[in-house]
Order: sequence, then structure tokens, then C-alpha cells
Amino acid sequence: MENRIRRQFNRSANVYDSHAHVQRRMAEWLAGSLEGLRNNIGSAKPDLLEIGCGTGALTERLLRDYPDASLLAMDIAPAMVEEARKRTRSVLAGRSDNQPRFILADVEKWAATATAASQNMIVSNACFQWMGNPAETLSRLGTVLRPGGLLLFTTFGPQTFRELHRSFEYAYLAAGREPQRHGLSFPPADRWQSMLREAGFQAITVERTVHSQSYRSAKDFLHAVKAAGASASEASDGPGLGSRHLFDAMFAYYEDRYGIPEGVQATYELYLIAASVP
Repeated sequence: MENRIRRQFNRSANVYDSHAHVQRRMAEWLAGSLEGLRNNIGSAKPDLLEIGCGTGALTERLLRDYPDASLLAMDIAPAMVEEARKRTRSVLAGRSDNQPRFILADVEKWAATATAASQNMIVSNACFQWMGNPAETLSRLGTVLRPGGLLLFTTFGPQTFRELHRSFEYAYLAAGREPQRHGLSFPPADRWQSMLREAGFQAITVERTVHSQSYRSAKDFLHAVKAAGASASEASDGPGLGSRHLFDAMFAYYEDRYGIPEGVQATYELYLIAASVP
């Protein structure tokens, strides 16, 4: 899983920003929420950790909003780390101190050996859905935060890509096959709340919004999803499961059922989740 994710995001790093419209919207949502939490950080010069910095959209905002902070930005893909470095150079021009540190790491491995009580705040945009064991990783991240430390992240809810899943279901059934899920399965809000409570977090809040994004066609939608780092299909391999016939049937149903004047629509269920440690 780790290697596959790294490969996906390495391939998409140079085109990510032109397709990641929803992820950028999520980053702005997260950054806006931080405005009201400045007094909760507990330090004039806080230590901040960003998990999954990607091309640096949120990193750039953090550097502008918290110039006195010590920022550690992490990503699993080397190409993404390099893009984030490039993006933040203009913010850092003329700054001699408080330079951010960029590290290449898988957060699930990194958290297992990270220094306890080393961060005032952990933020992450559109990343936590990639975790293989989120419950364990959240528990470990809780130990990385200092007392009163804040965790704030955005992620996707289970209604995300509902049109795609329904269209694939139709295509499988029309072919007389057992439907398989294409793409990730996203935990619902109550599951995230439960994992955070079990990890020892408190003051857990979840904000939810549903966003509809338009694309010129179902094929363009899948292309954009892939260019933003996610594979178009994660169904298991099998005879004919990835056949052109299956995808043609899916595309036809998608455009007939979910067509709009601009092309087709895709649903994104978005969460902004905040929690703190005692």
C-alpha cells in the first residue's frame, strides 16, 4: 500500500494542482478554521507538524499565518516534497530563521518512533483516508502532541463519488457479475470520532459539507481523480473485470444518470475534524 501510494503521487506531482480543485478547497477550509484557534495553540512560537504536505498549498498558508512557528512538513512522495519546497520559496525569501523542515516519510511508520510531546499542533489536508491503520496512528499522534495540543484534519466521507460507485454497480450487474468497489472506502464521521476517543483525544468536533464538482465527461472525471493521486480503480483483478466493456457501460450509465449541462457531476462529502489531547 505504501509503495503504491508513493508511486501514484510521484506520478501526479507535476499536474496535481491543475486537477486538485476539491483538495484546494479543503485546504482553504482548514486554514480558515485555524484562524479561530490561534489562542488554543499555547505558544507564541509553536511547533507545527503538517502531515501529507503534497504540493505545499497548506504549507504556504501556514508559513504566512505562523511566521514564528517551527514547521515540520511531511509527505510520502519525493516529488511532492520537492513541489512543496518550490512553492514555499517566495514565502521564505529573506527569512533567515524559522525555516521549515521537509521530510520524506510515511506518517504511520514515522509516528511509531516520533518524539513524544514534541508538537503543539498537527494538521493534515486530504491525507488521513490513505492510512492503513488510522486508529493506531491516531493513538501515536496523540503522544506526539503536548498537553492541550490540537489535531485538525480534513478528509472525505463515504458519500464521496457516490455517482461513480452506483455506475460501476450497474455495469457489473448488467454484465452478470458480482459488483466490486472501485476506489477507497471512506470512514463515516462517527467512526472517526470513535477512533479519536479511543486514542485519548477530547473536545472532538466534526464539520461536514457536501460539494458537487462538475466535469466535462465521466472519462474526464476519472482522469482528474487519477491526476490528483488516486487510482481510478482499486477493485481486485479478475477475468474481464477491467475490460473496456465494463468501463464503457459505466461511462454510459454515469452520463445518462448524472449528466448536467456542463457534463457530469461528482459528489464529494467533506469532513473537517478537530480534537485535542488533555
